[in-house]
Amino acid sequence: MSAIALIKTAAISSARFTAVQKATPSLSWAVRRTYATDKGEGSAEVPKQATTEESTEKATGGKTTEELTAALAEKEKKLAEIQDAYLRCLADQENLRVRTRKEITQTQDFAIQKFAKDLLDTVDILGMALQSVPEGLRNKEEAAKQDLEKLADQLSNLYTGVSMTESELLRALKRHGVERYNPEGEVFDPNLHQALFQAPMPDKEAGTVFSVQKSGFMIKDRVLRPAQVGVVAEQQ
Repeated sequence: MSAIALIKTAAISSARFTAVQKATPSLSWAVRRTYATDKGEGSAEVPKQATTEESTEKATGGKTTEELTAALAEKEKKLAEIQDAYLRCLADQENLRVRTRKEITQTQDFAIQKFAKDLLDTVDILGMALQSVPEGLRNKEEAAKQDLEKLADQLSNLYTGVSMTESELLRALKRHGVERYNPEGEVFDPNLHQALFQAPMPDKEAGTVFSVQKSGFMIKDRVLRPAQVGVVAEQQ
C-alpha cells in the first residue's frame, strides 16, 4: 500500500472515532435519563400506594369490612325508626286537628242547647195558660153567649197563666246572664236607653225617663237591647 493510501485510511478512522466519541455522551445521557425516570416512577409508586392505604385506614378507623357493614345496618335501622316516629307524629296531629274541628262544630251547633232546655218550662206554662181557656170562649161568637161572670173567671185564669209564663221566662234568661231592666225615673243614658220621643212634663225633671215603651235587656255587663223610652224635655 502506498503512503497516500495509508494516510487516507488513517484519516477516515480518525474521523469515525471522533464521531463515535461525540455521540457517546448523548447516548450515555439518554440512557442515564431513561434509567433515572424508570427509577423515579418505580420509587414514586410505593409512597403513593402507602399514602392511599393510610388514608383509607384513617377514614375507616381501622375497622374491618364486617364491622363497617354492621355499623351501617345499625344506622339504617335507627333512621327507619326515626322516620316511623315522624310519620306517627304527623298522623297524631292530623287526628287531633280533625277531632278538634269536630268538637268546635258540635259546640257551635249545640251551644244553645242548655238555653233551649230552660225555655221548655216556659213553653209548658204558656201551653197550660192557653188550655185554661174553654173551647166555648175561644170563638168570639160563642164567647158572647157566655155569662159575664164566667168570662171574668176565665180571663183571670188566662192572665195568671200568662203572668206565670213571663216570670218563668225571665228566670230562664237570668240563669244565662240575661236580665231585664226598667229605667223609668232614671236620668237618660244614651248608652243604655234609646229615646223615641220627648215631651215636657211639669212635675218631672228634664232629661229623665218618664215612659218605657220596651224594657232593656243586659247580658252580663253588655247591653243586649237598649230600653226604648220617652224623655222629659226642657221647659220652654
